[in-house]
Amino acid sequence: MNPLPLRLICAAALLGAAAPSAFAADDPSPDEMVDAIQNITGVHKGLRRNHGKGFCGEGAFKGSPEAAALSSSPLFSGASDPVLFRFSIAGPNPAASDAAPSPRGLALQITLPGGALQDMVMLNVPVFAAATVRSFFERQVVSAPDPATGKPDPDKLKAYFADHPDAQPLTNWLKSHNPPPSYAETPYFSIHAFNFVDASKQGHWVKWRFEPRDGAKALTADEMKAAPPDFLEAKLTERLKSGPVEWDMIVTLGEAGDPTDNPTLLWPAERREIKAGVLTLAKAGAGSAGTCEDVMFDPNLLSPGIEASPDPILAYRSPAYAVSLGRRLEEKSK
Repeated sequence: MNPLPLRLICAAALLGAAAPSAFAADDPSPDEMVDAIQNITGVHKGLRRNHGKGFCGEGAFKGSPEAAALSSSPLFSGASDPVLFRFSIAGPNPAASDAAPSPRGLALQITLPGGALQDMVMLNVPVFAAATVRSFFERQVVSAPDPATGKPDPDKLKAYFADHPDAQPLTNWLKSHNPPPSYAETPYFSIHAFNFVDASKQGHWVKWRFEPRDGAKALTADEMKAAPPDFLEAKLTERLKSGPVEWDMIVTLGEAGDPTDNPTLLWPAERREIKAGVLTLAKAGAGSAGTCEDVMFDPNLLSPGIEASPDPILAYRSPAYAVSLGRRLEEKSK
C-alpha cells in the first residue's frame, strides 16, 4: 500500500471515532448507515457508497468584497484559489442513468492561501431527503430490493412516506423539476445553513447556491426517455471546448426564526442575497489532470470565518463519509 491511502485511512478512522458523541440516541452508527446504502445496489468495490457515479474537474474560485464583509474566511480574500471538482448522481449505483430523476451533486475542495482547505458538498435541489439521521437511514433500508422481486417493497416505501412527512419536500420538488441536460446548466445548493463570522466576530446565518451563467435548463419528459445512459461527462467536456464554465455564488442571509437545523425546510424567498464570488470550471472528465476519487469531500471542512450549523444531518455526514472512504481505499489496497 502506498503512503497516501494509508494516511487517508487513518484520518477516516479518526473522524469516525470522534463523531459519535454528537449522535442522537436512536441514530444508527456510520457503519450501519453505509451498510444500508450499499445494500441498495450491492458493493461496488473501490467506489463511493453514495454518489457512486461521478467524475472530476479542475478550476478556481474568486470571492467578492461584499462576502468578505460578512465572513473573515480567506475564501473571500479576492484571490483566485484552485478548486477540485466532483460532479455526481445521487445514489450508490455507479451505472445509474444520466437521465435518472434524482439529484445531481457538486463537491468542491478549495485550496486557500497557505494550503488550508474549504470543502463544499452540494446538490442541485434546495432541500434534503430527511430531517433526521434516523429518517434518512430508514429511507435507505426500505429502498433495498426485496430478494423475491429484486425491487423495493412498495408497501414498505408507502409506509415510510406516510410516517415521515420530512421526506415530502424533496419528493414534491423532484416531481416538478426534471433533471438538467448538463452539469453546467443547473444551480447547486448548500442545503444546510452555515454561520459566516465577520472580522468583528459577529455571526450571520447563511445558505448559498451556485447559479450557472449558462442558464438553468431541464430535460423534457421525452428527452429523459430518449437519453442514452451516459452523456453528462461527454457533454460537459464538449462544452468546455468553447471556454470555461462559470457559476455565481449567491449567499442568502437568514433572519430570526429561519431554521438552521433542518435541511428539509426552505427559507422565505424574500431574504436578502449577495453575490459572494465566481466559480470557474476549466477542465473536467477524461481531459482533467489528477483525480478526486480518493478525496473525501467533507462539508464540515471549513475555513476560519465559516462555521457549521447545529444540523444533525450535517454533523453526521463527516463520520459516514469517513467510513465510505476507509472501505473503498482498503478495497483498492488489496
